Amino acid sequence: MARVTHNSLVSKTLYSKGVAGLYFFSGGVGLAYQVLWARMLSLQFGVSIFGVVVTAAAFMLGLGLGALLGGRQSQLQNNPLRLFALIEICIAAYALLLPFILRLVDAGILQLAPEDLTTWYAMQLSAALILITLPATAMGVGFPLVLNAIRNTPLSLGRLYGLNTCGGAVGALLPLLLLPTLGWVAGVWVVAMVGMLVAAGAWWLSRYHSPQIMQQQPWASSISIAPLTLLAYSTVGAAALILEVGWTRLFGMLLLRTEYVMAIILAVFLVGIGVGSLLARRLRAGFWFDLLPIAAALFALMSLWLVPQLAAWAETADFNSLAAAMLFQGLAIAVLTLPVTLLLGAWLPLLSTRLGHEKRVGAILYGANSIGAAVGALLAGFVLIPWLGTAATIVLAALLLFVAGMVWASRRSWLALPLIVVFAWPLLQLPAVSLLLPQMQANTTDLLIHEDALAITHVVERKDGQRLLLADLQRMDASSEPLAVLSQQNQVRLPLLLHPEPKQVLFLGLGTGISASASLPYPNMQRTAVELSQGAIAASRTWFTEVNGNIANEMQIVRDDARRFLQTTKNNYDVIIGDLFHPDLVGRSALLSLQQFQRAKDHLADGGLFVQWLALNQFDPESLRVVLRTFRQVFPEAVMFVDGFRLALIGGDNWRVNIDASLNNLARLNTAEQDVATGTEGIWSWLGRYWGAVPSSVGPVQGEWAPVIEYHLPRARYRGEMDLVVLVEWLLQQRPHFSQAQQVLAVSSAQSELFERGYVATELALRSWVAELKGGVRQGQKLLQLAYQANPKDRWVSGALADRMFASMQGMVEQGADPRNALETILYIRSDHVEALRALWRLEQDEGNQARADEYRQKLQRLSPLDVELQ
Repeated sequence: MARVTHNSLVSKTLYSKGVAGLYFFSGGVGLAYQVLWARMLSLQFGVSIFGVVVTAAAFMLGLGLGALLGGRQSQLQNNPLRLFALIEICIAAYALLLPFILRLVDAGILQLAPEDLTTWYAMQLSAALILITLPATAMGVGFPLVLNAIRNTPLSLGRLYGLNTCGGAVGALLPLLLLPTLGWVAGVWVVAMVGMLVAAGAWWLSRYHSPQIMQQQPWASSISIAPLTLLAYSTVGAAALILEVGWTRLFGMLLLRTEYVMAIILAVFLVGIGVGSLLARRLRAGFWFDLLPIAAALFALMSLWLVPQLAAWAETADFNSLAAAMLFQGLAIAVLTLPVTLLLGAWLPLLSTRLGHEKRVGAILYGANSIGAAVGALLAGFVLIPWLGTAATIVLAALLLFVAGMVWASRRSWLALPLIVVFAWPLLQLPAVSLLLPQMQANTTDLLIHEDALAITHVVERKDGQRLLLADLQRMDASSEPLAVLSQQNQVRLPLLLHPEPKQVLFLGLGTGISASASLPYPNMQRTAVELSQGAIAASRTWFTEVNGNIANEMQIVRDDARRFLQTTKNNYDVIIGDLFHPDLVGRSALLSLQQFQRAKDHLADGGLFVQWLALNQFDPESLRVVLRTFRQVFPEAVMFVDGFRLALIGGDNWRVNIDASLNNLARLNTAEQDVATGTEGIWSWLGRYWGAVPSSVGPVQGEWAPVIEYHLPRARYRGEMDLVVLVEWLLQQRPHFSQAQQVLAVSSAQSELFERGYVATELALRSWVAELKGGVRQGQKLLQLAYQANPKDRWVSGALADRMFASMQGMVEQGADPRNALETILYIRSDHVEALRALWRLEQDEGNQARADEYRQKLQRLSPLDVELQ
């Protein structure tokens, strides 16, 4: 008899280890799905944080409902592992079908064509919440099934829960490997195959679930848990997910892109919960119930106290690979968040032990906690962050952890409340940008902070009075500096010059409105701007009016996602302009996709043109070729223009570059309007920036559901492959010879010299900058002088030459040169050179020539109206 008992114990031990291993991998599969689906929804919504919030909410809601609904069903199963295996198979199949289902839902919602963005988001969010809650509910059912399967084994609830969450941590990190190497679609297939293997393992292991060994002790017939306990533990879940969403928004600004941050935060979150759960069985419950709420609240607040230090480190940290960046930034996140998650993990096993019937009670508590977490995620993303801001939302979560935890603590623990409030009060607002970006934005003042469910927008002012628009701190949308104003306005000058008679213009992105202000010289123009950021719209109407000509009053501004707008609008446009952006940010690469380019083409009027601008310093050669292939597939006759280090891809509907049409277009304007329309450079400087047809090549194209550059660019950046010199040298090889360009554009003999001057100057300038970047300063200067001789009107050429002269002026003065003559020579080359004008203004003031000083001051004010020295 003793021998039989011994064999039974051995069988139970091996069986429980097998179940624990399966549930470890099951947790990994589930969290890998969550990260991948969050990425998918980021594309669907056009906003990454929405994907994070909806996926987290749907997962937790489904897990909670599944745990509660599956509790009684699990009791009726003689072999719960077989049902668990079938559920895993169904989840994997559903995961493979979900992208197609979502596309059908998206198309259906678009057919309804809700004009209001909020209504559209509500419909999309509701559909996504339902579609992802379904498989999550099936995952939740698995929890009581597995508890049933091990109910008479040595495996404890804390250990099972801990192993599952640790597996989830591994699964959360898996997409960081799959997405850059395989892409989104193949990544889902890989995870689904792992899910199938888990199902196969569960089915095989179910053969060892023998009634003689496993059914010695029945479940308790009924379990009663006080409503206050369920409410308190569901509040703990809500606070935990509020923290997760808040941390994702916060660290997504300061560190890596949001999907990577989400994966890392999830991994750290789950490692903490898993380890905390495993360690909980060694803790003395009474003492820890007093300590848990206090410690959890204080550690949550500490994550905010350390944000400036994290930001300062992140701004200066240098990594040699994306993997190293994720590792060290993940460790930094762990330092700030792991203490809280360890405490959260200990709560469930401690509470289950306290209430008795550990495994049965555990499923009910898990369900209540998960449902509370779902509510917390939705509240955080759509109510608390837009209403209170990210920092105050994290503070509120810390206070909720304390209040909820006090249900099981002694009264003396309330004495910690004043300390927590004092600790929390200074954290209700995010630190100033000067603290978050101490290198790039030192000594700046925050003028505007606009936070909503989509993003955080800052307008900051430097000491000299110039203003910057920042979106989620990760990119500078625009600057009021004169040179930046010039480059932004050029994005609109070129397409409006190339169209025969632009009347209806669509701007895909407004920013500060500086770019769109270049359209002001054109009469009777209907302007429409699509901008998703309410903060940017507000900034364009208030803080940048001095440099954007109050353009907001001259256009219709539509708050919408560019992708959705082009899918729903019925209007056609003569000119559509795609703004600059950072293509490696989540969802942004979709704006460079085959589908988005086709949407733009579908809304061009006859003879209309679409221009997509690219910043060359944001690409490596391979990523740029992907975008060029994609654009060429939609616009086979597309051409390129180069303006500084910016590349314009131009395609049209029955449109070709027509020099005579551009000349006639410009002739409609008076002389002053022509100067503004061309930026005082003249039409031939612009036509000379022609760079030939978009080159053909073989390779992948950028698709919405099969993105390439979004995953390639981060790796290329850290590997040092984003070499501007290499990229520009490749572009120089693509440019046709002048005679070929002259023939393609049908330049007449009378126009040949003007076109050649602009054409040659553009190339020489680019070769000059490449030479200097490679260390050939003298060669670069010679090439720049030749470029100036070819076309003195080219502002990039004259500006670069004037900058070099101004930089060397001190040495010239020391050698006996007259400073006034030197400055006037610089102004002869570039009449709007701000620093030369400033120096002359000061010089005339010092010498008492007030009339001349006022003249220079007025010129400076026109060029730089926000300059505080001129006020």
